[in-house]
Amino acid sequence: MKNFWRFIFRKNLPSTALCQMDFAVLGLGDSSYAKFNFVAKKLHRRLLQLGGTALLPVCLGDDQHELGPDAAIDPWLHNLWEKVLELYPMPPGLDVIPPGVPLPPKFTLEFLQEAPGPCSEEQRAARPTPPSPPSELQPFLARMVTNQRVTGPSHFQDVRLIEFDIAGSGISFVAGDVVLIQPENAASHVQQFCQVLGLDPEQSFTLRPREPDVTCPERLPQPCSVRHLVARYLDIAGVPRRSFFELLAGLSPSELERDKLLELSSAAGQEELAEYCSRPRRTALEVLCDFPHTAAAVPPDYLLDLVPAIRPRAFSIASSLLAHPSRLQILVAVVQYQTRLREPRRGLCSSWLASLDPVQGPVQVPLWVRPGGLSFPETPDTPVIMVGPGTGVAPFRAAVQERVAQGQTGNVLFFGCRRRDQDFYWEAEWKELEQRGCLTLFTAFSREQEHKVYVQHRLRHLGPLVWELLHLRGAYFYLAGNAKYMPADVSEALTSIFQEEGGLSGPDAAAYLAGLQRTLRFQTETWA
Repeated sequence: MKNFWRFIFRKNLPSTALCQMDFAVLGLGDSSYAKFNFVAKKLHRRLLQLGGTALLPVCLGDDQHELGPDAAIDPWLHNLWEKVLELYPMPPGLDVIPPGVPLPPKFTLEFLQEAPGPCSEEQRAARPTPPSPPSELQPFLARMVTNQRVTGPSHFQDVRLIEFDIAGSGISFVAGDVVLIQPENAASHVQQFCQVLGLDPEQSFTLRPREPDVTCPERLPQPCSVRHLVARYLDIAGVPRRSFFELLAGLSPSELERDKLLELSSAAGQEELAEYCSRPRRTALEVLCDFPHTAAAVPPDYLLDLVPAIRPRAFSIASSLLAHPSRLQILVAVVQYQTRLREPRRGLCSSWLASLDPVQGPVQVPLWVRPGGLSFPETPDTPVIMVGPGTGVAPFRAAVQERVAQGQTGNVLFFGCRRRDQDFYWEAEWKELEQRGCLTLFTAFSREQEHKVYVQHRLRHLGPLVWELLHLRGAYFYLAGNAKYMPADVSEALTSIFQEEGGLSGPDAAAYLAGLQRTLRFQTETWA
């Protein structure tokens, strides 16, 4: 992919390089992020510059739309296929596959008559140290050391500080890096899924691709048990997409259920699909329970086509190896909320982690580390301003620990939460560092007064200090937390500070902020 981008942006390419190419660009993005579908827009412009002919305007799918990306993709794809079939008609004797006709499965599950000996999945779990460095295909099974709730008992959210022992893993990380964790489905959900589909969780199988260019998922052992497949691979707790309903419709023996599934998977049925599935966050398992005749008839060969793989979850690392050798800590907000469905909605990974108790016995969690989006200056006299409300403070704890251990000063932290006595993470640690002169801390407790006070308000109040640190002392500015409103509010606060304290006009203040971003003196790590 990097070679492709380097090639098409070569300056010596003539403007007619792609004059004989027709193209169409579809982008998938999330409009809560500042650079929404940036890559798709950039690629579309560059292909036009090189003489390519766009069959259609660029399509910008948006995960934030209440109907999901399909709201933009549906009409765009309809127009695309019209254009393509007009330019390249189907050969005689071939027709477009009609809706409701499933393609053959990608794999065949060959069930074993007898249970294998020491199963490869058990051998993999028993292997203490994967090749270095650990990765998604070979994660390190880290021992969980502690799993401690750090919010008050009356606080609305359960937030955990979890520590892992990574001794002997070959894992190394610096402040700003993230750890990826591969979660598992709840045992009760695994049992229910197997019951609904008529599967024996103890039965083992080998997986065989049906086409020569298809490879088996490397995360699945061979042979593999049904329990392992459902517990550790299939995302049965995820909210299914439209393709899930489309394939189910093609596999359904029940006319009543098939008609409903076809309706939900049609372009005209997207509002109904959103009302049934997306808005209440109904899971794939719950949908299968709602269509029992269809679920019972799903051939096992289609399982990997029907249900996507569980994706790893990324967490900011909240500790430094310089302060906690051979340890890795994360701050996890346990996701649980209510929709109109009877059962509360729960985050797969956070709920799974919260359920693990190392006091009751050994607990191992598969994990690996990758670079994050934040990098901190190495020069000892460069100040850093860190804005981390809520769990967004996690990467800044790692940064403060690392910088203090290296003798770096000028650590300024803006932390926000609801109440001092409920969710003030690491209060004692911050105060001890303040007393040692290693940290300057500013707090915003939003619910402790009549008018809510957030980190952006504290920034504005301390505008002269912020301007001095950024403009006169060359400070770096960091922001981490929820992507919904806070990043825009903080950027607006900074722009106001540049105008009020620096005397800049509105456009010049915006340009000053853009300059900080361009030189990596303003870095963000946010999540939806």
